[in-house]
Amino acid sequence: MDDKAYYVATGLSLAAFLLLLHRLVVAGRAGGGKGNNAAARRQRQRLPPSPPAVPFLGHLPLLVSQRAFHSALAGLAARHGPVFSLRLGSRAAVVVSSPGCAEACFTEHDVAFANRPRLPSQELASFGGAALAVSSYGPYWRTLRRVAAVRLLSTHRVACSMCPVISAEVRAMLLRVSRAAEASGRVQLKDCLFELSLSVLMETIAQTKTSRTDDADDVSPEAHEFRRIVDEILPYLGATNLWDYLPSFLRRFDVLGVRNKIGDVVGRRDAFLQRLIDAQRRSLGDSDDSEKKSMIAVMLSLQKSEPDVYTDTMIMAVCGVTGTETTSSTIEWAMSLLLNHPEALKKAEAEIEAAVGTSRLITMDDVPGLSYLQCIINETLRLYPVAPLLLPHESAADCTVGGYDVPRGTLLFVNAYAIHRDPAVWEEPAEFRPERFRDGKAEGRLMLPFGMGRRRCPGETLALRTVGLVLATLIQCFNWDRIDGAEIDMTESGGLTMPRAVPLEATCKPRQAMRHVLQQL
Repeated sequence: MDDKAYYVATGLSLAAFLLLLHRLVVAGRAGGGKGNNAAARRQRQRLPPSPPAVPFLGHLPLLVSQRAFHSALAGLAARHGPVFSLRLGSRAAVVVSSPGCAEACFTEHDVAFANRPRLPSQELASFGGAALAVSSYGPYWRTLRRVAAVRLLSTHRVACSMCPVISAEVRAMLLRVSRAAEASGRVQLKDCLFELSLSVLMETIAQTKTSRTDDADDVSPEAHEFRRIVDEILPYLGATNLWDYLPSFLRRFDVLGVRNKIGDVVGRRDAFLQRLIDAQRRSLGDSDDSEKKSMIAVMLSLQKSEPDVYTDTMIMAVCGVTGTETTSSTIEWAMSLLLNHPEALKKAEAEIEAAVGTSRLITMDDVPGLSYLQCIINETLRLYPVAPLLLPHESAADCTVGGYDVPRGTLLFVNAYAIHRDPAVWEEPAEFRPERFRDGKAEGRLMLPFGMGRRRCPGETLALRTVGLVLATLIQCFNWDRIDGAEIDMTESGGLTMPRAVPLEATCKPRQAMRHVLQQL
């Protein structure tokens, strides 16, 4: 029995007793003025509709259903409307699945929904809520956001400092893919793409390239170690960790040791990041050229002037991000779609060959001019958004969404997956059609793969640059095909980043016209 199924079985076994206890408590309070006033307030509110729920557990069984959570919520929206409510244990939640209501949440009510819920797993995994993505809205968050936007992930810094790193790591990836293609003719792209994304992340965070000691392995030891940490911690992040919604007294029992498991991997992650910070501190010179510095080095420079603000914990919270999975998953989904639609793959090949030719590798500067490639990326993000439910928000004040009252303290899930597949907005929404983004045809239609409003992902520019160059390079350099002609399985897995249920494997061989270029790597 897996963890989630065990939780449900345990919860159901306690449900009868707890429900009886709950009813006895409610009965004891009946007739009290305070209780009557609260009931009257609830009756006056126009709360969103809600699907049938299990007593005491509410809608927690949705988290362990066979369908991915975002897909299950899309099905409920089709029956209950674009705004409906859930009860996840003791937490009230609202799910928004329409473009208009989502836009209202992030414009008209952006301040009200700028906060993040303090989920127990995120408290443990995010330095006590200090990480940018999950920190509470306020002065501390604004400081983090400003540093990320201006000092670390600005368009200028990405172009001048990070794009050369991405280009170098793409070349290293080409060598890995070429070796795999020559050895077996088959390539499992998930590993190659994840290693590339991880190497880019580690190089921009801490300039780990100098740690590579084996010419046969172009991934640094730090990247290998961080991958193990990421693989262990990702299952506990996002909206679908059942442990987050259990009552506190059940979490204290922690029969499966979830708290200890998270604590163990977080301890190793923190020690790893502290080693990176200490190494950067020892090598930090007097140069003020922040464009050539790693993220950690930039933060350490700020620490010199404001040590109480830019503590080592803050540096870890800013730099210890896990954006590797989102980037690699997006490229993997794009390649999966292209393999199932070879006519689109041929169009992309022809566009790249016409714009770049076969005498050199494509560069970052070439990518913006490849309009059809941009359509492919947009259509991939529409069908398989980076985070299908974004990250959960929490209402800091009472507000109204879609004509319904949303009380203060309610969790907000915005189902980007459902919004991107809304049949009222997109013709044949489940079909892969890059052409729908040609010549501004999709202008004005809401797309939010990186969120919207104050909590929009600050790493969007870096992610899109990486996806564009990697995808274009794979198309330019290799001939790709499905194994034995079988259709690529497009089943989605659940979780924060909606990875493929089955890692993509394809046949691959260098294009004859590009062999001389690959041999020069």
